[in-house]
Amino acid sequence: MSFETVTVVGGGLAGSECALALAARGVPVRLFEMRPGTQSPAHHTGHLAELVCSNSLKATRLDSAAGLLKEELRRMGSTLIACAEEAAVPAGGALAVDREAFSRAVEERVAAEPFIEVVHEEVTSIPEGRVVIAAGPLCSPELAARVQGLVGGEALSFFDAAAPIVDAATLDRSVLFTQSRYDDAAGGDYLNAPFNKEEYERFIDELLAAERVVQKDFERRDLFQACQPIEEVARTGRDAVRFGALKPVGLTDPRTGHRPWAAVQLRAENREGTAYNLVGFQTNLTWPEQRRVFRLIPGLEQAEFFRYGVMHRNTFVDAPHVLDRTFAVPGTTVRLAGQICGTEGYVEAIASGLLAALNTYAELIGAPAVELPATGALGSLVAYATDPATQGYQPMHVNFGLVPPLTDGKRRSKRDRYAAYSSRALADLDAYLATRGDVFRS
Repeated sequence: MSFETVTVVGGGLAGSECALALAARGVPVRLFEMRPGTQSPAHHTGHLAELVCSNSLKATRLDSAAGLLKEELRRMGSTLIACAEEAAVPAGGALAVDREAFSRAVEERVAAEPFIEVVHEEVTSIPEGRVVIAAGPLCSPELAARVQGLVGGEALSFFDAAAPIVDAATLDRSVLFTQSRYDDAAGGDYLNAPFNKEEYERFIDELLAAERVVQKDFERRDLFQACQPIEEVARTGRDAVRFGALKPVGLTDPRTGHRPWAAVQLRAENREGTAYNLVGFQTNLTWPEQRRVFRLIPGLEQAEFFRYGVMHRNTFVDAPHVLDRTFAVPGTTVRLAGQICGTEGYVEAIASGLLAALNTYAELIGAPAVELPATGALGSLVAYATDPATQGYQPMHVNFGLVPPLTDGKRRSKRDRYAAYSSRALADLDAYLATRGDVFRS
C-alpha cells in the first residue's frame, strides 16, 4: 500500500517517536527540526531527541505510574524507550540516560529509516496535507501563533526550569559519599553532599537572597509543580527543601556515622561519570549567583559548571476544549503531540508521539481510532487531557490519581494498591492490543 507523506514538525522526543513509528509502517515522513540553525531558549545542541532538563526518565518500578508507562510503551513497540535503555546510566530505581548517547541512538535509527527525510529548517506556518505538530512547548513564536490561531481557545503557558550540571573532576570526594537512599538493591548510584544544620541555614539564607533572572515572586499557577525552582520551594518555608529534594532520609554520612541534616544528591549525566546533575536544583538564579550559592554546598566549593540552570516559558494548548480524543484539531488534518498538548514529561512526550503516529496511520488505512484503556497510565492521561469536563487544565504527568478506582472491595496498602493498578492496566492493554493487529506490529 502506498501512503501520502506525513509532515512531522519537531525533532524532539514526541516528533522522533512519531516519525519512526510511521516509517516502520511504510508511511513516508518529512521530519522538520529547526535546530541547529534556530535554537530555543533551553536547547544546547542540534541533535534529535535532546533532553533539555533532567537526564532522568523517572522510576522503573511497575508499582509506579512512571514505571507502568514505560512497560506500556515497550508492549506498544516504542523505539525511543529502547534507545533510552541502551543509553542508560546508573540511577537507582530510575531510568536515567547519557544524553549524548541517547540522542545518538535516536539519530542512528532515524538515519537508517528510508521512509524518513530530515529537514533542518524552521517551520513558521502550518504545512499543507497531513501534519503532526510536535514542536514542544518551546516552538518558535511564529509557529505557536499559527497553532493558536488554528485551535482557537485560550493560549496557556507556565514557567519551567532546568538544573545545573557540574564537572565531576572538581568535586571534593572526601566530603561527598556514594549511596542510594535506603541502600536499595541497585546500590549506590548517587553522590551525596551532606549538610549539617549550620551549613544548611547559611545555604538557605544565601539562596533566598540571591539575584534571579526573572525578578518576580511566582504564584504556584505560574510554575509547573514538578519543576519548581529550588529558591521558590525554599520561599515557602526554610525546611521545605530539607523535606523535599534535600531530604536526608535513608542516608548515612560515613564521616559521622549519622544521618546528615540535609543532603544534595548528584546523578551521573553520562556513563563515564564525568558530569553530574544536581537533582532537584531547577533554578531561576543568575549564572554568577548559581556559581556563588551552589558552591556553598559541602563538597562543591570548587565545582566547575558544564551547564548552568535556566528558566523559560513553556506554552501549551487547552487540549480538553480544542482537540479531539486523538489530539487532532477537529475538522482538519492536523494533530498535535508532545508537551504542547499539556502532557508533561519525557516519557509522556514519547508516548504522545507514538499515539499520534498510531492514530495517523489508522486514519490512512481507514481503521478505527486507537483508544487505549482508561485503566492504564497512558490511557488515563489521554482521557484526562481530552475530557471537555476538565477545568483549569494544567500540564500533567501520568499518575495513579487519574485511573479508575479498583472495584474488588479489597483493602490494600498504598504500594499494593499501585501494584494492583499496574496489574489491571497491563492485562487490559494486552487484551486491547490483541484486537488491534491492524495498527500495532506483532
